[in-house]
Amino acid sequence: MTISLSIVLPAYNEESRLPPFLAAVRDYVEENYPGAHEVIIVDDGSQDETGTLLVQMARHWTSLVILSHPVNQGKGAAVRTGVLAARGEWILFADADGATPITETARLAEALQQGADVAVGSRLIAMDGLVRQRSWLRRLAGRSFAALARWWLAIPEQDTQCGFKMFRRPAAQQLFSVGCESGYLFDLELLALAHHWGFRVVEVPVNWREVPGSHLSLTVELGRVLRGLIRIRRRLRRMTHQPASSSN
Repeated sequence: MTISLSIVLPAYNEESRLPPFLAAVRDYVEENYPGAHEVIIVDDGSQDETGTLLVQMARHWTSLVILSHPVNQGKGAAVRTGVLAARGEWILFADADGATPITETARLAEALQQGADVAVGSRLIAMDGLVRQRSWLRRLAGRSFAALARWWLAIPEQDTQCGFKMFRRPAAQQLFSVGCESGYLFDLELLALAHHWGFRVVEVPVNWREVPGSHLSLTVELGRVLRGLIRIRRRLRRMTHQPASSSN
């Protein structure tokens, strides 16, 4: 069976937020990719009932694949595990809270159809008809961090951290095989590598709403984030040029 779309969802203590989003994901893929999809959940060492709920759901959903980390390794590590196991021609990763509706997959898929190797969901690019529900404080923090990241790593995308990105399989395999950031900054590393190797990256405006229960606080993690930015920049500078395997 040919898998057209793989959806990867990292999950850490998501017993309350994941089930409703997963139900929406199932409805979407069964309608739009019938018989040609897989949904991969990477349980990143959850300590609540996430694992139990997933096992129960998998009994009645043959396209649901569950992978597990015995201990929490970080969002980047969880996404990497899922992407490298994915069999789809196109691979999407999304946040388990469903902040970006799964129906926005169509916007990213259109970008790939038009030749992009990587389609990046964006909460910052304006577009008529889109809804973004975000507190002013988180909006300010997000914009400030994105500006810092773009300047420090020479990344042109306005919104580097939106947890909704789609890849052609060759791009995904190359980027995730080399990327090694295990935490919040893995998005930055992926985008920096994508530009380093000449992949075509397109930023796509998407609907987004803030969902309570985030595991990340930029204020608390500020020191770790700054050290991570330095680490990524140094790693990129050390890399020898590698030819891109872009599908263009």
